[in-house]
Amino acid sequence: MEPLRIGVLGAARISEPAIVTPAQLTGTRLVAVAARDSSRAESFARQHGVERVVGSYEALVDDPEVEAIYNPLANGLHGPWNLRAIAAGKHVLSEKPFASNLAEALVVRDAGNAAGVRVMEAFHYRYHPVMLRMMELASGGELGSIVRVEMDADIPAPPLDDPRWSVELAGGALMDLGCYSLHVNRTLGAYLGGDPVLVAARGREHPGAPGVDEWVEADLEFPSGATGAANCNMAAREVRFALRIIGTEGEALAHNLLAPPVDDRITVSIGGARRVEHLGTRTSYTYQLEAFTQWVREGGTIPTDADDAVENMRMIDAVYEACGMPLRRTFGSSA
Repeated sequence: MEPLRIGVLGAARISEPAIVTPAQLTGTRLVAVAARDSSRAESFARQHGVERVVGSYEALVDDPEVEAIYNPLANGLHGPWNLRAIAAGKHVLSEKPFASNLAEALVVRDAGNAAGVRVMEAFHYRYHPVMLRMMELASGGELGSIVRVEMDADIPAPPLDDPRWSVELAGGALMDLGCYSLHVNRTLGAYLGGDPVLVAARGREHPGAPGVDEWVEADLEFPSGATGAANCNMAAREVRFALRIIGTEGEALAHNLLAPPVDDRITVSIGGARRVEHLGTRTSYTYQLEAFTQWVREGGTIPTDADDAVENMRMIDAVYEACGMPLRRTFGSSA
């Protein structure tokens, strides 16, 4: 296929593993980058081989050579710049969460459909063999009937001035990490009768960041009767991205679902026997970029499209409401 021509919004830290390295590995062209600080954009372009720098986000999305936009901006800027890129006729690969709330996600989804462009939420883990194998184990009968799914997404606390602690920029543990935990449970719902429903949720604000959640725990139930846990903590002692699937005959543990290059193990325990499977350290972001490129070039379907993003955002809003916490506001809105 002809290499996809991508423009990068901003010079965020996530861009190097999430788009730069995958582009280098797949031959994707990073044709332009824009940042609020032009010196950062220049440095980013030199360091990562981006073809040129443009003077603003607006110039980037309007650039005729750019086919698709990668949006790694702060959470609250995902929705507005996804919409702006769609209005310019660009395909969009948006970092999660797709928008600040369900209402905004619906607007973005509908705009993408009306414009006939591809809009994808960057749940990269979904394309890696580690998750594909966990899906096989959930559906194949080896573990017996699945009775519980547990997903934990934890990191140590970022500095207090990090945008992830900003209520104005739609920060919070649920937005940054819990979106994964909910999405994993929803993905496995395909083998448990459908999407889970929210039973209860609890959380706590981060000291010094009013209205922003430090941790959240959500209790879920699947149509099959299996239960789920979608947990996240943005002030934990250590990094933990673990998925456990428990069945009547055994269980499977993905030790680091979100970062297989760090740890690609799945431990399967059945009866008294235990085995460790290694699924490969190629980055999940590389698999994701290949899937996005194929979708743009050849069409078809993809599991993390805008419809899926809307449903994940629907559950995020429901968890916030169950916790008694405010929904994240659309950027620039007082409502």
